Amino acid sequence: MSSPASTHTLESPRTATSTRLVSLDVLRGITIALMILVNNSGPYAWWPFRHSDWNGWTPTDLVFPTFLFLVGISIVFSTESRLSRGATKASLLSHNVRRFVVLFLLGLVVNGFPFFHLATLRIYGVLQRIAICFLIGSVLYLWDRQRISSKITLIIVALLGYWILMRWVPVPGYGMPVRDIPLLDKNGNLTAYIDRHIFPGRLYEGVRDPEGLLSDLPSMATLLLGMLTGIWLRTKRTLGQKCAGMLASGVLCIVLGELWNPWFPINKKLWTSSFVLFTAGVALVSLGLCYWAIEIKGWKKGWTFFWLVFGTNAITAYVISELLAAGLWAVRTGPHTSLDYSIYRHLYQPIHPPVIGSLCYSISFVLVCWIPVVFLYRKKIFIKI
Repeated sequence: MSSPASTHTLESPRTATSTRLVSLDVLRGITIALMILVNNSGPYAWWPFRHSDWNGWTPTDLVFPTFLFLVGISIVFSTESRLSRGATKASLLSHNVRRFVVLFLLGLVVNGFPFFHLATLRIYGVLQRIAICFLIGSVLYLWDRQRISSKITLIIVALLGYWILMRWVPVPGYGMPVRDIPLLDKNGNLTAYIDRHIFPGRLYEGVRDPEGLLSDLPSMATLLLGMLTGIWLRTKRTLGQKCAGMLASGVLCIVLGELWNPWFPINKKLWTSSFVLFTAGVALVSLGLCYWAIEIKGWKKGWTFFWLVFGTNAITAYVISELLAAGLWAVRTGPHTSLDYSIYRHLYQPIHPPVIGSLCYSISFVLVCWIPVVFLYRKKIFIKI
């Protein structure tokens, strides 16, 4: 199985030949490495490696939306690449549905491993959100490939529609946001209310879930912004123009997200509309910098290898990390002690200050996950759905 954001080829206006967009692989690899690191951050994680408690953001909150943004870019590349090789739209649709099913089921495996308590199994999750957004986005792109206006319209509808729902729809049992309860109240928001009634007892935080159903709506806007970027990268502009366009658009999105923040706060757990704009801006700037360094300056040797290993088998690396973390937690080394904590206590707890010990544990975990993926990379095995 490969990442839904797996890299394909694109037409270079300068050479009219297919070249690999290495910068996309590299940024995806950086994103997955950070995702693994912050998900296994040890007991004394430094604040940049923790999610914000509610409103606001930390660097950790940027990781998942960046990956979803890259999925949108690669829907464009993968679709165009397959169509150019003679695939039909019907065959692509069938393939994308299978990819959705496998990704969603993998998400359930990750949530349940190793005990699979079916009565309380979490249905939502990171892979499930990727699967849902990927399926909808790929179908939309097959239906309307090149028209920019339709995608911009859908982004506006998703962002404004979500804001209207969260701001102006009364929450049963709580009342009207702003008037009766604070806007984005932790328990009294529409997203949490819906999730509690759909999957009671199956939510990540008990009464709410950061990958809830209603917040898939603004998540689609994140993917669509990536899709627009993919279309931009396939235009016949120079590499410099493409890079400048991404950087300028990224700064604009960051500014728009911050401007909306006072009225609809940046919030990762609810994936608010301001969060979508802000994180898409960060993703655009990050990709623009990678694009400049790799595609324009040609800095591909040495430093890119580590990230390419993760980036070319991204979902595989993520699944390995999640199963490994669950397995280490499940193995008991004492009445109240798990194997992961025992490893931390003996090897990393003596390191001071504690935040450095936790960071060393996180980095070690990332390196352990890199080992099987680099084996696949060396063997040129890129696991696909």
